[in-house]
Amino acid sequence: MGFFFQPLLLFPSDSAISKVCDSHLQRKAPVMMHRFGFYTLVVMVLLQSSSLAAASKPQPAAEKSSAEAIHAVGSSTLYPFITAAAEQFGRSKTFKTPIVESTGTGSGFKLFCAGVDKASPDMINASRPVKDSEKTLCASNGVTEVIELKIGFDGIVLGQSKAAQDFGLSKKDLQRALAAKVVLNGKLVDNPYQNWSDVRPDLPVRPITVYGPPTTSGTRDAFVEMVMEGGCEKTSLPKGLSEAAIKAACETMREDGRYVEAGENDNLIIQRLEVNPDAVGLFGFSFLEQNADRIKAVPIDGQQPTLDTISSARYPVSRSLFVYIKKDHISLAPGLKEFAAFLISDDAVGELGVMVEKGLIPLPPIQQNLERQKLEVLQALTFSAPAPSTPTGNTPAQKP
Repeated sequence: MGFFFQPLLLFPSDSAISKVCDSHLQRKAPVMMHRFGFYTLVVMVLLQSSSLAAASKPQPAAEKSSAEAIHAVGSSTLYPFITAAAEQFGRSKTFKTPIVESTGTGSGFKLFCAGVDKASPDMINASRPVKDSEKTLCASNGVTEVIELKIGFDGIVLGQSKAAQDFGLSKKDLQRALAAKVVLNGKLVDNPYQNWSDVRPDLPVRPITVYGPPTTSGTRDAFVEMVMEGGCEKTSLPKGLSEAAIKAACETMREDGRYVEAGENDNLIIQRLEVNPDAVGLFGFSFLEQNADRIKAVPIDGQQPTLDTISSARYPVSRSLFVYIKKDHISLAPGLKEFAAFLISDDAVGELGVMVEKGLIPLPPIQQNLERQKLEVLQALTFSAPAPSTPTGNTPAQKP
């Protein structure tokens, strides 16, 4: 037996094995079985050794390969603009066409702030500035340097069907119609108004039905800030309310079916307005322009939303639009800086730019140049998590 196994352990040639087998014919079958099993074992050992050697080598930091596309999330208002720009950017063939998702600004920031790695988005399109709470979330996950670029203006439009009766509203009217609670006889009560005529007698006897975006939307956030808070008559609120209670009374929107959350897709709101001519809807100005044959605007504070009234801020519900880019991802995502530069170039925001043709209201040329300079030097906002609070109160005294 010693003679039989020793040559196999030394990896003998086929001819040597044949000689052994010939001299032991009565053991030929067992020899072939042993030979097959032995080589299988050798291959398995070699493969396992290779795997262990590969695992022992240090692995490179996670980064996007050249085959991966830039990933953008965020505002439904900005979605058609950024998508059009991404498609044109991708036609250059230098980089892949960026992937753009319509998640809403609030949900977009949650995804954007999840970390600095290839699994998280490279940029977010926002229909409002980043909130302090989102800065804290970003910083807690290692997203500490973010480049903020203002790319244009937009107006939040109140629209209705072309077949509907014309009427106008003020910010005060809208706040009283949509607030969860209103002041009646000096007391804060659940909002009882059912028709617009209940809010103001000279308004139409028409049910209050407003289709609008959910709480995750930047459009909803901006509307709450500019209309619900801006139109609130704080002096009429009961005396002695805390700041938090005043804020809630002004900004909390009713949930009894008068305000209907219609999701992040503004096109669905347009469709609902055609089905229900009594309803009005909230959406970005570009959707009004794109559907001018189907819907019309309801003036707010006597101002119609137009390119001129929005860019000059005469329209009372005007806002700026932003793009936020992770500075650390510029080295991880091929083409990220180039795509950001394209978004603020003449090809996108010039007079004949692809985003302007889609309805974006561009910045004045001087401000566009300031945004381009900011990107060129990678000027970033710095986010930091709040310092842990120092314990106070009944701290036991230490013994000497």
